[in-house]
Amino acid sequence: MDPSFWNREDSQIVIKELGDYKKEINTIELLKEDLVSYKELISLDPDYINEISFDDIETIINDLELNTKLSLKYDKNNAILELHSGAGGTEACDWVSMLFRMYTRWCERHGFKYEIIDELAGEEAGLKKVSMLIKGLNAYGYLRSERGVHRLVRISPFDSNKRRHTSFASVEVTPEIDDSTNIVIKDEDIRVDVYRSTGAGGQGVNTTDSAVRITHLKTGIVVTCQNERSQLKNKELAMKVLKAKLIQLEEEKKQEEKNKQLGMQSDINFGSQIRSYVMHPYSMVKDHRTNYETSDVSKVMDGYIDEFIEEYLRKGV
Repeated sequence: MDPSFWNREDSQIVIKELGDYKKEINTIELLKEDLVSYKELISLDPDYINEISFDDIETIINDLELNTKLSLKYDKNNAILELHSGAGGTEACDWVSMLFRMYTRWCERHGFKYEIIDELAGEEAGLKKVSMLIKGLNAYGYLRSERGVHRLVRISPFDSNKRRHTSFASVEVTPEIDDSTNIVIKDEDIRVDVYRSTGAGGQGVNTTDSAVRITHLKTGIVVTCQNERSQLKNKELAMKVLKAKLIQLEEEKKQEEKNKQLGMQSDINFGSQIRSYVMHPYSMVKDHRTNYETSDVSKVMDGYIDEFIEEYLRKGV
């Protein structure tokens, strides 16, 4: 009710946070109403219990319970997800495109919106790298479980001899940081390069030098953005991604120091093999951190990765 509220820089952030809380409370209230109604109907007619879909109720309760695991500082934020091809050449680029499809299908199933920030096509097929912004409540909290190296074993569709190939792709996930975050990047600490965009986007995409690459000189972090037509907008988005990466780097350093003090071995997030997807000589997807596995590889590749995410969050790996 304070008139000066709308003049505050963080007013929209507060409104978004309020909306997120309302959504969670509404889910709990609707569930409570349903359970009370079911109880009353069953008391009148015990056979009505056979008409109730307990699977739907269990799903809602599991989701609410899982949300209590999302307690880290940036878990409720949007997520910046990046895929990079590793060893395997064309195979690895194709593997990146397969993972890209898997994550976009997962987003669609959960009602998360996503937009591509930057992409680089492979020389023959697939993608060398792609980064996208995923928007939705707890997007980072869920997707941080995907950070690491993903390994694929299959009969190569690019090999005329039908030999088995192993490919690798790395997944990096950082939280989107809002403008209120107190982090200063000096001009002398970065190098900004502009170049002609190479991604899809219509006839005019390659006519101007709108793509932006920012290199943070002290850490060596490189961020590129070419999704927007405007060079200014690309630079703003690239700076936002850079800030997110620097903040996450600082958080990881703090966690490593804490682990050392507690005598714990630090978890190597980026660069560690976290999951294997085997399509030949048998079918299996296995997470090496939780030991959760399934034989339905095609379902996983269609975006059904919730069980892997839930196991990771429940076990607090």
